[in-house]
Amino acid sequence: MSKVFFDVGMSLDGYIAGPNRGPKNPLGDGGPAMHEWIVRTATFREIQHLGEGGETGSDDERVKQLFGRAGAHVMGRNMFEEGEANWPEEAPFHAPVFVLTHDQRAPWVRTGGTTFYFVTDGIESALAQARAAAQGKDVRIAGGAYTIKEYLHAGHIDEFTLHLAPMLLGEGVRLLDRFSRDKLKLEQVDATGSELVTHIGYRVVR
Repeated sequence: MSKVFFDVGMSLDGYIAGPNRGPKNPLGDGGPAMHEWIVRTATFREIQHLGEGGETGSDDERVKQLFGRAGAHVMGRNMFEEGEANWPEEAPFHAPVFVLTHDQRAPWVRTGGTTFYFVTDGIESALAQARAAAQGKDVRIAGGAYTIKEYLHAGHIDEFTLHLAPMLLGEGVRLLDRFSRDKLKLEQVDATGSELVTHIGYRVVR
């Protein structure tokens, strides 16, 4: 059976975005620096049309696996609005994306295989549609923090990876605050690192 997962960058003090985030300031003040490791990889540069080159080591293999395993994505309205203002015409997902929103909107078709579908009837509906669209592959909960928390609280997340950057943000958007030990039980399944990041994988224990 396909899995539901998320995969996010995080600062050492627990933030996945800095303060003052929005379409004109994606990931907030200081937030983009957490993702320097992925921007350096050849696969991400290709996906984002950032030009040739890039690193092809273990971090690059992680990016290939991330985008290769996801047959569909789910994201919240805030993340979509940041991306809509900044993604290239060929959006970087190359798979169906289901956007949680209160506003009805026709599907937004982009080049390269990404179509955004706007879901107004909640997280269960979005996940069901994503599972169907994924055709047996995994479903990625892309973000932001509020959307990931909703799926964690609902018990739908099977596993996740945190990419810890060696930096402090001091303030911004936290991800794993207000979860008790009884509410979220985890098993660490892997940990690897490179110059700019430490990747830690977890399985959610039912």
